[in-house]
Amino acid sequence: MHTRVSAQVGDKTIQIETGKIAKQADGAVTVQLGETIVIVAAVGATQSREGADFFPLTVDYREKAAAAGRFPGGYFKREGRPTEKEIVTSRMIDRPLRPLFPKGWFNEVQVQAIVLSADGQNDPDVLCVNGASAALMISDIPWDGPVAAVRIGRIDGRFVVNPTHKDLERSDLDLVYVGTERELVMFEGSAREISESDFLAALEFGHQAIQPLIAVQRELASRVGRAKRTIRVQEAPAEILARARELAGDRLVPALLTPGKLAREAALNGLFEEVGRKLLEEFGSERVTEFVLNEVRYDIQRRAVRDLILREGKRLDGRGMEEVRPIQCEVGLLPRAHGSALFARGETQALVLATLGTGEDAQEFDAYTGGATEKRFILHYNFPNFSVGETGRITGPGRREIGHGNLAERSLAPLLPLEDYPYTVRVTSEIMESNGSTSMATVCGGSLALMDAGIPLQRAVAGISIGLVTEYDAEGRLGRYQLLTDLIGAEDHFGDMDCKIAGSERGITGFQLDLKLRGLPLSVIGEAVERARVARLAILQEMNKVLAAPRPQLSKYAPRIVTLKIDPEKIGTLIGPGGKNIKKLVDESGCEIDIEDDGTVHIYSLSEEGMRIAREAIEALSAEAEVGKIYRGKVVTIKDFGAFVEFLPGKDGLVHISELANFRVKKTEDIVKIGDEIWVKVLGVDEKGRVRLSRRAAMNERDAQLAAQAGGGSAAAGVAGQSSEQASETGAAEEKSGEADSGTGASGGATASVASGSGGGRSTERTHRSETRDRGHRQVRGRDRHRRGGRSGGSGGGRSRDRR
Repeated sequence: MHTRVSAQVGDKTIQIETGKIAKQADGAVTVQLGETIVIVAAVGATQSREGADFFPLTVDYREKAAAAGRFPGGYFKREGRPTEKEIVTSRMIDRPLRPLFPKGWFNEVQVQAIVLSADGQNDPDVLCVNGASAALMISDIPWDGPVAAVRIGRIDGRFVVNPTHKDLERSDLDLVYVGTERELVMFEGSAREISESDFLAALEFGHQAIQPLIAVQRELASRVGRAKRTIRVQEAPAEILARARELAGDRLVPALLTPGKLAREAALNGLFEEVGRKLLEEFGSERVTEFVLNEVRYDIQRRAVRDLILREGKRLDGRGMEEVRPIQCEVGLLPRAHGSALFARGETQALVLATLGTGEDAQEFDAYTGGATEKRFILHYNFPNFSVGETGRITGPGRREIGHGNLAERSLAPLLPLEDYPYTVRVTSEIMESNGSTSMATVCGGSLALMDAGIPLQRAVAGISIGLVTEYDAEGRLGRYQLLTDLIGAEDHFGDMDCKIAGSERGITGFQLDLKLRGLPLSVIGEAVERARVARLAILQEMNKVLAAPRPQLSKYAPRIVTLKIDPEKIGTLIGPGGKNIKKLVDESGCEIDIEDDGTVHIYSLSEEGMRIAREAIEALSAEAEVGKIYRGKVVTIKDFGAFVEFLPGKDGLVHISELANFRVKKTEDIVKIGDEIWVKVLGVDEKGRVRLSRRAAMNERDAQLAAQAGGGSAAAGVAGQSSEQASETGAAEEKSGEADSGTGASGGATASVASGSGGGRSTERTHRSETRDRGHRQVRGRDRHRRGGRSGGSGGGRSRDRR
């Protein structure tokens, strides 16, 4: 049955519709906001996966080019592997759904979300969370929903529900809030140093904003929802579980309290191997399966760890509940990296490197759903097997690595000058040891590495994870609970929450909440946020002892940059036909050159000589004609009344036939031909920008300069008294000397005289190779830029980086 419901959320309407498409799925809905539409479908397997001991939930979110009326890039013209945005969105949908499935139910469930229409302003991610909840609600899949999601921004001090991409450009907050009717389930996002009190106010605002969405989902389920299927929950038999506890006895707690992660794991492994052998002897292999043994081990440890925390006030590593593990920091330990830092918090250790690149290194991507199309700050997080003392398959980054890197990236980005910083910045985090919250260690190490590289991070940023252990009464009300500052791995595994909050001494910049509970009161989150603030300030204090501010100088291995400004109308001249000019300039200088549409030109180089070559060429291009100045130019056109000479790149002027020589010239071709390079002096520029040039005046002035350099009037007279042939020879020799000293636009040096005779004269000026330097371009989505670049410095030694 085709059914549609609508909810007024803030000043916008969200529509949820079902029964029209994807009718063979267990549950399927479309969700629409503006002209953005997504379909979300849920299917649950009827049988559990053989040997499964975890809940196999798969959430997959995909953006389609056709939804935005575009073609995908690439040779195959088809969407490929999921992008970072798609992976991060899939994880965001997964987290609030997972805690609401029945414990011990191991049938595979797939939730797939596809963007069908993208208006470029309303992001589909929060629509997909609502769609996933609605699809599960109307299906027969057992799930204890609904949940609802909104995005909260803050513009000019006022909270806004579901801001558009354009709104977010002015917002100092980007918060995705997910909750049930009464409690918080998940949040994530970033902020520009928002205070803790304002952050909590935003959470409360978000909770009120989701209520209409909760209501319409319940309405939809009441109208078209199916009865939930009967399921079989798998768990270890009670008698085997009880016997295992007896066998472990009083040896379990000492093993759990063994100092050191690896020593603790070894003690527990030995204990449970012994327990497992005895269980097999007593109950047999048919009842004591691998699944039962895993369940026994998990259940016994979970109960013991939680009892230690809640009833005895003990943590596995002996710390107090609000105590941060010992901090160790070191910077500048890798000589060739632009910036490097080693950050350790207890047994969690991150080695972080910062690298400066050029505008060519910015990451570009298709943004079918709107928003930025380029990133100039990139953070990559890597988690090798050895960091936890294990072997395993070695592959590229998985969803976890991408998600952790994204969290650390958005925590650091608000304090980087990304709008006007000419470099692209990359941070890579290599996790060397892991025992809890490596993403927050990456934030701390990333902050130090950026400062070590001399990148102008406004203030240091640190992050910390707050855990939680709870106890509920028979009616399902929260009773006893304990917050844990600086969560370690076992506390995360057996606990109920991982709340990560990063920021500076002034406020919060990044946050993410993972819950294993069906919801949590905002009051408990308020306590966690305050715990995180206190811990963050303590960590920042330790970090500042090592490096409190960015280094004043960049690494000697980082590319240097010079920024110039040219007339935007001259961009085409700098680029040249088919990129000819810019390519040549890159090859000669070895630099990378980035041209903005407003005429801003960034020159990147590792070589001073290469930088000089590129700078002089571009400055010559941007120069304007100066009356009275002498230039070296090339004859580009010949007319009966004179010659047009290009004396600056893209700028030419007329040398009238009367100004070609200091005698009467009958034909222009008698003095110059196309391609000749001659000295000319600017006589004037009229109101239309036309330039009058004189070769005769330039030669006279250069003769006078030569005479002065030769030592006075007698020398000048000697030159003046020469025959035309002698003057021609002298001038040619002197011009050769002058050319050796001259550059583009130079006015010094000697000039050649003109041979005279009854038939007129030909110029004896010798041509030399010009210093024309060219380069190509490409356009960048979102912000047009013309680029090409080489990295090795020096004249003629550049490596062309044509990426068009």
